[in-house]
Order: sequence, then structure tokens, then C-alpha cells
Amino acid sequence: MIAAVLGRLPSARWPLRPDEAGFLLVARAWQPEPDSIFGTYWVDRPPQIIALFKLSDWIGGPYFIRIIAALGVALFVLAAAATARRLGEYAGAREVDRIAAWAAVAAAALTANAAIDSVSAKGEILGLPLIMASCWLSLSGLLDRSWVRCLLAGAAGVLALGLKQNLFGGLVFGGVLLVASVATARLDRGDAARLAAAAIAGALIPVVATIGWCLLAGVRLSTLGYVILGFRIDANSVLASQPSAVVASRLQTLLVVALVTGLACLALWYVLRLPRLLRSQTALTLAVSAMLVVDLAGVFLSGSYWRTYLLVPIAPMVLVLSLLLVDDQSLRHRWRRVASTLTYGIVVFAVGSSAVSVAAWLREIRDYSPKEFYTGRAIGEAAQPGDTLVVYGGRADIQWASGLRSPYEHLWSLPMRTLDPELADLEKLLTGPHAPTWFVQFARLDTWSESGTRAVRTELLEDYELVSIACGSYRVYHLRALTRPTLKVDCDRPFEEFVLP
Repeated sequence: MIAAVLGRLPSARWPLRPDEAGFLLVARAWQPEPDSIFGTYWVDRPPQIIALFKLSDWIGGPYFIRIIAALGVALFVLAAAATARRLGEYAGAREVDRIAAWAAVAAAALTANAAIDSVSAKGEILGLPLIMASCWLSLSGLLDRSWVRCLLAGAAGVLALGLKQNLFGGLVFGGVLLVASVATARLDRGDAARLAAAAIAGALIPVVATIGWCLLAGVRLSTLGYVILGFRIDANSVLASQPSAVVASRLQTLLVVALVTGLACLALWYVLRLPRLLRSQTALTLAVSAMLVVDLAGVFLSGSYWRTYLLVPIAPMVLVLSLLLVDDQSLRHRWRRVASTLTYGIVVFAVGSSAVSVAAWLREIRDYSPKEFYTGRAIGEAAQPGDTLVVYGGRADIQWASGLRSPYEHLWSLPMRTLDPELADLEKLLTGPHAPTWFVQFARLDTWSESGTRAVRTELLEDYELVSIACGSYRVYHLRALTRPTLKVDCDRPFEEFVLP
């Protein structure tokens, strides 16, 4: 647990990342409306994640969410050890303490690996302890025939979905384990029905609470449904229709990261052992495999392929390791030594990769300059009270660093491309009475599509003045009719601030 928390140290030396900044801005401006969950800004996330950011900001300011993430990682390691222990007990393994210890080591190493992400506090890292807690509660509920733990397992699994919509691995694990336990005669149908009813009741608690909040806040349930599910369907169509070389490059990076962190090696070793595991530990293997397949599908069917997505499969991978350790104990002496050496070797590799990655990242950020942060801060210093800013291209960290409000509801590029595909809303804003004082092009106007870009480009040329190309990358405009101080952006100065108290 201590090692896992220390692995989050790079987050103390880096300003808010785009998603963190965006969630914070949404939380601070939250005003529910019938056709908008959050009002001022639009984001395709459940209200729970925004509520967590709002609470965190109220408790300790904008960076307190990273302290919550560090504590969450510690809880994930603890839950991983507890779940591995219960998995070993379910499988009838002898040395369950050893299995739990190695599971904890793997959980810490994988979550702290900077090649995935050791900085951002987002839904993936915040949801991991809930996912693993759901798995532990499912195993404990089945072993002890406890309806209370199954109820809590269902609640924890759905709470994870409130942090990001694809975090349903805990629910899949519990559901498949329950059915497989009945099919393999580990659980009679009467107990199964009782425990399943409890789990379903627990899962409904967060759902009913969310619906109740929507009704009290005056938000239409159709609006909630579109934000959580409908938008993703539309967004996937947009991603498919707008192929990008950048996205293809991110997929290659994702595969490389999976390899160098040890995730791919562990998955391959599991696949090679799968036939034997299906024979010896049928229920557990089916549950873990289903969870792994669902979580990997969420990563590779997302269409975006950000590295942080690899945090999600860490939970099933820890259970994969636990199953392998259980199976190692049942092998004959000669094969046990070979198999155990390979299994432990993968964990040692993951630990070494994590240590090297964190050390390299700490060394790199000593000289690295967060250009987006400096660009936003320079705009804020040159601005006057009442100024507003629109960042085209989806960099909420620039928006946040400026301290200026955005009159455009889209802080991310994908919602803009999906909900304002012709840029009609943006054009109307630029030509209307609430036109932003400042406009930043983080990306070319035609990066994703040429639809609507001509009108926006014309408006920028007519009513806005290009005042800087910040850091040689970001075109900064302000209204011609207004006079503002010269924009000064120091793009080469290393970031030397400690952002956490």
C-alpha cells in the first residue's frame, strides 16, 4: 500500500490534466436543467464522478482529488490482497497468504506504473477500489452464504459505474461466479436465488438514488439516459467516420505499454494455462475470464485508445495472477517449480518496470514545461474582469489555468464533434452578443472535419486578432474591438511548483 501511494508522487509535480480540469470546471459550474445534467458545460459522465470532484474541491481545493486517488490506490491494494485470499479459499488452495501477498505486489506495481498513468485522478483509477471490493464481497458472500455481502457487492459494482460507464467488471465477475457456482454444484439453487436477489437489490440502490436525484433536480430521465449511454453510441459513429492517424498511433502506444508493463505477458501466460484452469477451477476461471474479456473489450472498442484505459484491466489481471498462483500449488514438483518461476518472474518484471517508469518520469518532469498550463495562465494574466475564453480542440487544462469562463458548453473535442458537428453553435456564439473575448486554437479547425470550419475561420479573420502563437503551437486570438496587454508565454521554463499541499 505504501509503495502504491508513493508511486503517485509524480502527481505532486504536475498541473491538472485535461480531464481533471474539465471535471473540476463542470463541478464548479454545475446547474442542473431539464435537458442538461450539468447545465453550463456538457460532459458524457454520470453525476457521481462530478459530485466526487465537487466534494473534493470543497474539502481541499482543485488538487485534493489526487490525494483521494492515492488513497483509492491504497485501498485497491488492500482489496486485491483480501480478494486473492478469498479466491484461494474458494479454490481450496493451501498457501492463501502467499497468494494474497503476491496479488498485493502486482496490484501496487501495475497501478503505479507511469507508462500507464501515475498522475491523473480520473474515473479509471478512482473506480478500481470499488471494482475490487465488489469482487471480494462476491467471493465472501458465496463462501459465507451472506446476503448482506452480496447486497454490498451489487452496490459497489454499480457505484463504480458512476465513476465511468465501462467499469462493470465487478458486476460481471459476481454474476458469472454465481451462475457458474450453481452449475458446478458449489452452490444450491435456493442459496443462489437468495444471494442473487440480494445482489440485484444492492445494485438497484445507486440506480434508484440517481433517478431520485434527477427527479428532484428537474432533470429529465431521457437526458440522463442519453448522457450515460446514448451519447456513446453517437460518439462511436463519429469516431468511425473520422479516422485519424493520431488515434492509430495511440493504439500502437497502448499495445507497447501493455507489453512493457507486464500486462500482456501475464495475459499470455494465462491463456496458455486456460485449458487446465477450466478443468480444475471451472467457476473461478469462467468468472475471471469473463471479467477480463469485458474489460479488455472496453479498452480496445473505445475507439480512442488512451493509455489510462489500461488501468481498468488491472483488476481482472490481479485475479488472473491469483488463479495462476492457485494452479501452481497443484502442479507436480518439477512443473511447479517451472510454472512458479514464470509466474513470479512476470510479477518481478512488473515491479521493475513500475520502478523504472516512475524514476524516469520524475527525472523527465524536472525539465519539462507544461505549455498548456503556461498558455492558459498567460491569457489569465492579460485578461480583464468579465473576459471569457473558448479553447477549440478540447483542452480544459488551458481553460482552467486561465481562470476564465467559457461561453461554449463543450470543453472536450468529442462532445463538440458529436453534438455540434457543423460547428453551428460555435459560429452562432462567435457572431453573437456573448462572443468570447479570447479564442485559442489547440487544434486546426479542420482536424476532424471541414464541416462548418469556413464560417468559423471567416469570423476569426474578421472580428478577432491573432496576438500570439503560444509555444509555437497554439494560436491565441482576442476581439479586435478590445485592447489587452501583450501576451507573454514563457514556454521553456520548467514547472517547479508542488501542486499538492
